[in-house]
Amino acid sequence: MGSSPTRGTDASPEIRGFFLYDIPCQATILSDIWQAENKALEPSSLSIIRKVSEQEVQAIQEKLSQEASKEMRERLEKRARLYEEGIDPYPAELPINTTIDQVRSQYDGVLKPDEQRLDTDIAVAGRIMLRRGSGKIAFTSLQQGDGTRLQAIFQVGEFLTLESLKKYKADADLGDHLFVRGHIGTSKRGELSLFVHEWRIASKAIRPLPKTYTNEAGEEVSLSEEARVRLRHLDLIMRSDARDTVRLRSAVMKSLRKNFDNRDYIEIETPMLQTVHGGASARPFLTHINAYDQDLYLRIATELFLTRAVVGGIDRVFEINRNFRNEGADSTHSPEFTALEAYQTYGTYDTMAELTRNLVQQAALDACGTTLVTLADGTEYDFGGEWKSIDLYTSVSDALGVEITPETPRDTLEKIAQTRGISVAPFWVPGKIVEELFEDACGDQLWEPTFVRDFPEDTSPLTRPHRTKKGVTEKWDLYVRGMELATAYSELADPVIQRERLVAQSLEAAKGDPEAMQIDEEFLQAMEQGFPPTGGMGMGIDRLLTAITGLGIRETITFPFIKPVDR
Repeated sequence: MGSSPTRGTDASPEIRGFFLYDIPCQATILSDIWQAENKALEPSSLSIIRKVSEQEVQAIQEKLSQEASKEMRERLEKRARLYEEGIDPYPAELPINTTIDQVRSQYDGVLKPDEQRLDTDIAVAGRIMLRRGSGKIAFTSLQQGDGTRLQAIFQVGEFLTLESLKKYKADADLGDHLFVRGHIGTSKRGELSLFVHEWRIASKAIRPLPKTYTNEAGEEVSLSEEARVRLRHLDLIMRSDARDTVRLRSAVMKSLRKNFDNRDYIEIETPMLQTVHGGASARPFLTHINAYDQDLYLRIATELFLTRAVVGGIDRVFEINRNFRNEGADSTHSPEFTALEAYQTYGTYDTMAELTRNLVQQAALDACGTTLVTLADGTEYDFGGEWKSIDLYTSVSDALGVEITPETPRDTLEKIAQTRGISVAPFWVPGKIVEELFEDACGDQLWEPTFVRDFPEDTSPLTRPHRTKKGVTEKWDLYVRGMELATAYSELADPVIQRERLVAQSLEAAKGDPEAMQIDEEFLQAMEQGFPPTGGMGMGIDRLLTAITGLGIRETITFPFIKPVDR
């Protein structure tokens, strides 16, 4: 008995969502929400949905009953029986007095094999991950959230009755949360154990845990790579690497914020809903606010608002938050991602390069204990020391064997791109073609941390012109393991040039460039108030985790957005 993930496509088209059904010996079970004519209903029985015929209801029930697993039906029957016995399988509170990891910290290595401390009173809770035993003894492995486990021994004798043991075997299943109370000791083999005096179900799991199997590499696996992402809650239960990734991400975030705090930066939050999309060259998501009957964009970057904060006198400012870009999704791109942006008055792109190197190295130290990190495939990667810098135009010229400069005509660039199989869109400016040539010829070869410096003016509308090189800007991109990780500018401070640049961008948008920025008058007005010389930097947090761990971007995001599965 239980609910099925099958949508009710056999019912009236006016019924959507998941369906509720019953089995004999039990009243209506845990239900999902029914919807009819956009009104949420919580029926006490299927028959109250008037626009579904009795025959259709019976067909739905039969279909769902066939799909419900035998094990789920048995678990739901246990749940029902517990309620009938006056036992709540989902209690609000339990008298725990410690945690599993605290027990292990206190007693690991302290006790001899087959030793018991009868004077201890330990009350813990955890998820049942293993069960074994027969007759008058049972062994259970309980796991707390971080994966730490403790064996609980149910042994009939002075502290536990045979009736209590039988009930435990009848009521509890793998995956249930279980409360146990008793004294600490060790098994005959020396394993630290809690000898149970009393127990109760802390939360009854209706769905069983996934089965573990051995793959071709001889590894024990419970979920496929796809299932890990789609069912992250199961991934976190079953796999220590998933739990470690979540904790490592948290450690990286703490490190970044602490580093900024030590440098007297102030963290602020800027709007995610924006009337104008800007701050980067990217395709935005469009949404609509009903209250104002106005189209809005989900932000693609935080730069324009952070710049306004600098104008207002917040000389060192940063933000870590979500951005949204309606573009591709692959191992290094996610449509919804976490980004860091930071701005420092009287800094340059050189200032931000030093800041970025320190942020990344300190994050590796704080999260991994070293700048020589071990990646998911077992190889090592070194973030330590000084980082290399190369010039964009020089490196792409060397790679292609032909000199390319900011003055190289667009037609020439397009012909070179075509020889390398790069399809050039008609709205691409020359600088865009140069950047694509660089990415194709050089980008994935930049294994060690490398700053690629001095980008074209026509692709860098928010960046100050280079002080000594004509046609380029003071901008760098940081590459790590062949992947772009961060970018930084000496920010453009001249409001007249900035307006000209944004007008040019709007013309590119009119030609069909979906990534071109729009004119943001409020941003320009702020700049006209006087924008001091400033260095600015942006970095993808998800990519930083990918760089440190060697995992794909979907593995570094706890709950990434993924393409829904048709149900």
